[in-house]
Amino acid sequence: MVTVRPVAASDKDAWLKLFRDYIAFYKASVSEAIIGQTWRRLLNQEDNMMALVAVDDAGHALGIAALVFHRSTWSATWYCYLEDLFVAPESRGLGVGRALIEATYAEADRRGADRAYWATQENNATARKLYDRIGSLTEFVQYRR
Repeated sequence: MVTVRPVAASDKDAWLKLFRDYIAFYKASVSEAIIGQTWRRLLNQEDNMMALVAVDDAGHALGIAALVFHRSTWSATWYCYLEDLFVAPESRGLGVGRALIEATYAEADRRGADRAYWATQENNATARKLYDRIGSLTEFVQYRR
């Protein structure tokens, strides 16, 4: 059984491990100062950000999601950007990713957001199998500076 809920202060160690594993999965580098700042923002739901954690019956963290709510020039309400989604490798295939996305949808609905969206690397085939079932692939290409 998987339960998804907002993170609590007691989740810090588990969240930090999963977030660092997420960064390593994407072969990225994020400073410890930014990781600490991100944890505080998510825990306190600052800057329209929040985090979800998926736990098993014993309370072990299986996956995490970070949500950012923002206004849009194309909507009178809010959009929900699922900025980070990570499931521990040993928990993949158990419905954890789906549960986190469905909880994201529920939080977006609760806040009156018109849209929930996310991005992934093109070669993230395992995750994209789920994403193709639970979302709609768009034709947009992301650029950044």
